Amino acid sequence: MNREKRTEIFSRLRRENPEPTTELEYGNPFQLLVAVMLSAQATDVGVNKATRELFRRVKTPQAMLKLGVEGLREHIKVIGLYNTKAKNVIRTCELLVEQHGGKVPDDRDALEALPGVGRKTANVVLNTAFGHPTIAVDTHIFRVSNRTGIAPGKNVTEVERKLLRFIPDEFKQDAHHWLILHGRYTCIARKPRCGSCVIEDLCEYRDKTEN
Repeated sequence: MNREKRTEIFSRLRRENPEPTTELEYGNPFQLLVAVMLSAQATDVGVNKATRELFRRVKTPQAMLKLGVEGLREHIKVIGLYNTKAKNVIRTCELLVEQHGGKVPDDRDALEALPGVGRKTANVVLNTAFGHPTIAVDTHIFRVSNRTGIAPGKNVTEVERKLLRFIPDEFKQDAHHWLILHGRYTCIARKPRCGSCVIEDLCEYRDKTEN
């Protein structure tokens, strides 16, 4: 796929959704970090249901530490892997208080040093909370990148590297959200909705559907 085609793809996605953002609900960078940590192997809808009451009560790492592992478990027990996630969140809060003055660091290495925070989570926080042009490759972005031909790769690291290389700079800030939403609602896993896709004529997927 050439640069002109990629530029047109992202131009159309931007026209459809000029100000894309995460579907996770949060009020500050700390709540975003927690929400993204909880979203591993869970849906944004499920995470939002679990965090609405939690985030009304807890807005800082210090407040989360007062809640403790047991208290956090009660709020998030509807989410998969909630025991491990509760422990990671509490340990992360301890480190945020001890090492970062209770603030979420605007730094990849510092974020990835937190328990339960990998590259994908760090990318989401850096992009959404701090405006970095990062791209967190989840299953949706991996699928869309390979199907369309925007950035084909055998693993998430290769796809991320290609996306950062191939996407024109003017689109990098929002590309993460456009690709996730496109994969979540249009280029879905089992049967993509090619007939209602705004980039169908630019997509290089061979097995397009009519719906």
